[in-house]
Amino acid sequence: MTNLHKLHTSFQQSPWIDNLSRELVESGRLQQFIDKGVRGLTSNPTILENAIKGSDAYDEKIKQYVSEGLSNEEIFFKLAIEDIRSAAKLLEPIWHESNGEDGYVSLEVSPNLADDTDATIAQAKKLWAELNLPNLLIKVPATAAGVPAIRELLGSGINVNVTLIFSLDRYQDVITAFKDTHMTGSNNRARSVASFFISRVDSETDKRLEAIGTDEALALRGKAAIAQAVVAYDIFLDRLGKEAVIDSHGPSVQRLLWASTSTKNPAYDDLLYVSNLLTPLSVNTLPEDTIGRIIDHLPANVKSVTMVDIENAHKTLAAIKSVGVDMDDVSRTLENEGVDKFKASYASLLNAIESKRI
Repeated sequence: MTNLHKLHTSFQQSPWIDNLSRELVESGRLQQFIDKGVRGLTSNPTILENAIKGSDAYDEKIKQYVSEGLSNEEIFFKLAIEDIRSAAKLLEPIWHESNGEDGYVSLEVSPNLADDTDATIAQAKKLWAELNLPNLLIKVPATAAGVPAIRELLGSGINVNVTLIFSLDRYQDVITAFKDTHMTGSNNRARSVASFFISRVDSETDKRLEAIGTDEALALRGKAAIAQAVVAYDIFLDRLGKEAVIDSHGPSVQRLLWASTSTKNPAYDDLLYVSNLLTPLSVNTLPEDTIGRIIDHLPANVKSVTMVDIENAHKTLAAIKSVGVDMDDVSRTLENEGVDKFKASYASLLNAIESKRI
């Protein structure tokens, strides 16, 4: 048993890998990660951009699709769908073993649709129908336009990975959309996770604390992300607690997913966003480097988040507010940056395909 298995068996948290490429699947490395305890997989435009730009594994297929008259975007989705199918097949045994709780792969709608509800719905439904995989999650960003799309997709029985959540208020909106489609006694079997982004919160908040520069402000560096995530978990317990007791591993629970959990600041512990976010009935998506670190040295004294931790998290957010940091503005900034970064990666990805058309 590895430390990845321990996350699941001892803490009820599912480790997923935050990576997808043809090389990962065809080399056997994804299966090796699964054997070591990985229970799911996510992808996004940046990850797929790097896979296509940094490899010749897609070149032959790109030329084939060019000869068929496909646009760059059509070629991208063809390539992504092929990789998703291959990864989903490897993870399918976990999907069966867990009765549909784990074993998922995620495919994101175009980030260019982040502010267009109807277009997001249309593309998500098209991808869902084309892939026709029970262990697929369609990723939709939790923008203002994304939330009604999420409600419509879940109501249509489509599995959704709600991504780019940076604020507690937006998380409340996401839970409401989920509960509207999964009311008590509902037969809706659509699965969903709510992806709350972590490390970027510290990156942005630390910058503001350092600009304030007081001893009180500087003492709060590296604490905002975990505090906000733990408060998000408090919201999960408050609004989905009954479902978590009655149907703990079923579709009436939208699990929190901790995203962006690699440590960006080298001054911080390399497993800061793993050791401090061991929340039952949650997911942690991890890059390969962080997975290797967990296997190597998960601290022996780690524990699940407690009620004391939750109380302290509320106090930490209050302290951050008191020194002059507006966490609502932090969240808005990060959401806008997150969408813009994914759009930029998507444009770069399409340019990479364009460069390989010849």
